[in-house]
Amino acid sequence: MHLLYSFSDFTLDTERRELRQGAETISVAPQVFDLLNYLIRNRERVVSKDELIAGVWNGRIVSDAALTTRINGARCAIGDTGEKQDLIKTLPRKGFRFVGAVQETGSSAIKAAGSVERTGDMPPRLSIVVLPFANLSGDREQDYFVDGVTESLTTDLSRIAGTFVIARNSAVSYKGRAVDVRQVGRELNVRYVLEGSVQRSGKRLRMNVQLIDAISGQHLWAERFEKSVVDLFDMQDEIVSRLANTLGRQLIEAEARRAERTLHPDAMDLYFQGRAWLMKGFSLECLTRARNFFERSLAYDPDNVEAMIGLANVDTAIGSSFTTDDGPARFAAAEAMADKALSITPNRTSAHLARGWVQIFTNRAAQGIREFEHALALDSNGAHAHAALGFAKFYMGRAAETEGHIFEALRLSPRDVEAYQWACFVGVAKLQLGSDVEAVSWLRRSIEANRNFPIAHLALAAALGLTGALDEARTAARTGLALNSGFTIRRFRTAQQSDNPNFLVGLERVCEGFRLAGVPEE
Repeated sequence: MHLLYSFSDFTLDTERRELRQGAETISVAPQVFDLLNYLIRNRERVVSKDELIAGVWNGRIVSDAALTTRINGARCAIGDTGEKQDLIKTLPRKGFRFVGAVQETGSSAIKAAGSVERTGDMPPRLSIVVLPFANLSGDREQDYFVDGVTESLTTDLSRIAGTFVIARNSAVSYKGRAVDVRQVGRELNVRYVLEGSVQRSGKRLRMNVQLIDAISGQHLWAERFEKSVVDLFDMQDEIVSRLANTLGRQLIEAEARRAERTLHPDAMDLYFQGRAWLMKGFSLECLTRARNFFERSLAYDPDNVEAMIGLANVDTAIGSSFTTDDGPARFAAAEAMADKALSITPNRTSAHLARGWVQIFTNRAAQGIREFEHALALDSNGAHAHAALGFAKFYMGRAAETEGHIFEALRLSPRDVEAYQWACFVGVAKLQLGSDVEAVSWLRRSIEANRNFPIAHLALAAALGLTGALDEARTAARTGLALNSGFTIRRFRTAQQSDNPNFLVGLERVCEGFRLAGVPEE
């Protein structure tokens, strides 16, 4: 909804994202505009520092100095100062409040029962509440288990970068009530609601879960889990970790679809669209589009850590695609971006993963393993870190260990959007071990999951060539080269940065398979 806030001789236009003083448009940075908008929308109360960061920066880590700079920028734009505080007041140890007289047009802001419904402004991105799951077992003694699942899932979802998860103590007020998810969304100011049920019968456990858009009421995703109960708490941990890994993807895709409809996208809108393209595959088109969105996001907000990590992953993907001769420059750019992200958020698991991947491809696989192990120390259910460990072991000549790591990743996230890459990792590891028939099986599995991954087609061509299926090998090679026209055996050999003898022997086998499949030498 188009909202206009008038105060003093200023007007804040939320649709045009403009601040005007009389007829003159005042130039303000995007985050300063968002901060001013947030304070004005919540002018009836004091806004804490944490609330402000969640509402404007979507929960990203923001230093006190950066927050002070934005507050001062907002004051300067509207003719206020830290000494006068006629419009924006700082309340020590409490927060901030917009105290100027505001006239609002376009929406009613005052609601009953002390609740403020945001009818004109969107809730924070990736904001979600996990409603108490229903116990369908007919046994009240199972309530403790069902409540434990809800609490653990709330905790795990909060680890997804950029999420804003409502605390369980707020969500529990809906327990046992028939609720309208759109009303819940308005009351808690969230975009998404996760609800579900748990039923335990003897040694079997069944869980139904659904993710709902709290604004439209549309069901975005549903899943059923059914397992035998051997150890109750191990089962709970496995279910929660699977849900958290799956929901991370679902929320990003939902945000990307929403961002596509946004007339004036901001840094996070652009990031989500870039992330969605990166999840589609590693074809040149996917990577080019992803890069464009990440670069636009950083141009909008140079401190956007998520976009930095996204750009690092794009450069790593291009550098390891064997399409060009500038791989070293790509890896250097990727590592610099990952390092910058970690300097801002040292405990961001995705940034450690991004740096670890660069290290694998630059003959530092042992260092990459340390990065992945650090990521797992931060989040023991990190499926992507387990998969990355498997790939790193392959580069260290320990291909026999790769499959075990991938099985662990698949246990934690069996329908992961990146599972096609994991299957490919096992396929190339099997090639290194000389298990060509098994390699063919894993590589076909990778392609069935995502046909936009060039190296899977090319690796399949090599595996088929080594098994003697030359016609199929040449077909697979043509498909891979159509997706990655710059691929040559020379580039593939040159880009391999590992001096491990076992790895190098396997490398020669793969190159021989390429030749049999008709992959060009130069």
